[in-house]
Amino acid sequence: MSGPYAVPVPRGYRVGVWEVRRPLATGAFGSVYEGRRVGGDESLPRTAALKFLPTGTSTPRRLAHLRELVEREVALHRRLRRPRLIRMYETLTVDDPDRPGLDGATVLVLEKAESSLAALLAAEPRPAAGPVLLAQICEGLDQLHRAGWVHGDLKPANVLLMADGSARLADFNLAAELEGTHAYAPAFSTPDYTPPELLWSEIGERGHRIRPSADVWAFGVLAHLVLTGSFPLPGGTPAARRDAAVAYARGSDELRLSPELPDAWREIVCACLTRTHADRIGTDALLRRTAAAAGTARAPRLPGLSRLSRALTSPRASGTSGSPRSPRGSGLPGSRRVRGAVLGAVVATAAVAVLGHGIGTRADHPPGARGAPRTATPASAVYGASELRTDRGIPAVYRPPIVDAAHACRHPDVTPALIAAMLKTESNFDPDLSDPARDEYGIARWTPRVLRWWMRSDGQPAASVPEPPLSPDVSIAAMGRYLCFIASHLEPELPGDRRVLIAAAYRTSYKKVNEAGGVPPKYRDYCARVAHHLKEYTPPGRR
Repeated sequence: MSGPYAVPVPRGYRVGVWEVRRPLATGAFGSVYEGRRVGGDESLPRTAALKFLPTGTSTPRRLAHLRELVEREVALHRRLRRPRLIRMYETLTVDDPDRPGLDGATVLVLEKAESSLAALLAAEPRPAAGPVLLAQICEGLDQLHRAGWVHGDLKPANVLLMADGSARLADFNLAAELEGTHAYAPAFSTPDYTPPELLWSEIGERGHRIRPSADVWAFGVLAHLVLTGSFPLPGGTPAARRDAAVAYARGSDELRLSPELPDAWREIVCACLTRTHADRIGTDALLRRTAAAAGTARAPRLPGLSRLSRALTSPRASGTSGSPRSPRGSGLPGSRRVRGAVLGAVVATAAVAVLGHGIGTRADHPPGARGAPRTATPASAVYGASELRTDRGIPAVYRPPIVDAAHACRHPDVTPALIAAMLKTESNFDPDLSDPARDEYGIARWTPRVLRWWMRSDGQPAASVPEPPLSPDVSIAAMGRYLCFIASHLEPELPGDRRVLIAAAYRTSYKKVNEAGGVPPKYRDYCARVAHHLKEYTPPGRR
């Protein structure tokens, strides 16, 4: 091991089912190692990143501080699972009195990345993939902020790069949950990425008062660094650049942006690096501009969105008739609330385009109308590759909505592979499926009057019953919400694969599955097909 590590852990050390292999990174408060699973739960990956955070032997003051940092990171990981945030599989506590430096340490078992943005910039100061990576980083910030959290320490070292080259945000021990317009974060941050208002702000008992605009400032600095290889404020040291930021905020100095910064990105950086937080661009607008500048999204046409909004709320949609038997059971809305998630078909359709998944329609193709999305970018073909195989015929254009629908649910049994397997079984990924005899339509075979309950993520029904044909994006997102509701209502002692039980309940209801003590006989053939595709679509080493 080269250099000091905050938490030294010897190679071969065992914690839970994990064996430490090699060091990956270290910070002031914790160290990360590659871990190999030795036996244990097959649903866990074969390799993971083990983040050791010391919370045991220490001085009382340092111990209290370390525990606060651990609690922050664990709380965020447990409550959020988003496509652009690194995932946590489990938490462990080291019980080893013979090793005082390790005894009591908290270990976060995290999704393993291939590298970091910091390492990429060290090797390639202006990477060719910079604009795309920035768009993905902005997606992560948007997902955090919509969920009510501030990252608090956005910098290259905290942006991880996955095997498919995509970016995810990591290191949330300074993250803070909003309480109204503010959150409270520890008085620690990286000076180059700290907004000037926090450089002189008072520190209360709970730490700094911080807003999402702090992350927006950090993103502006990061964007300038990635695209030009330099910081946007002058100075040869972090301390000098910190003083320049204070002078800029007080009006005695100006930004000195590199002439190599493209015009579109110059506007974005200026909108992020305003003198006051109140003038800073909001994350949602930043996401739209970043995606457009990176060329990763097709901007939705506003007239089309208006037509979709009217179509979904028009009184004439209520004329759709429903069959006496609903294949989704009672159709009652779930009690779960997804804070900050998509609030209907209008936003669901727009969000996919804005987030750069490469799903688009022709200008003359009405949103929400018949037909599959027309195009898919190369990024779509590998989207979520660590959770959903790329070589088994899943249409690339549906990979982003499938993966995102699974990630919107906190329940571990609702996976991208499950949703893909069910879509394959329900319709063979046919967005134009029409079965009037059963009153089922679209890629997920929704009954329209039942789909109405699951089109919105806030647990409330849509204003009216949608008319077929049904948009694939709306149908897939609604499937994810309904499966999440089912997963939380199945009896815990039911035998068999929980994912297959969830699929059975989608065809009937969770009550009938609970009453039958498993898959009802009528649905065994259906569930066998789901199980087959579930195995087919799940990457090796994952459950």
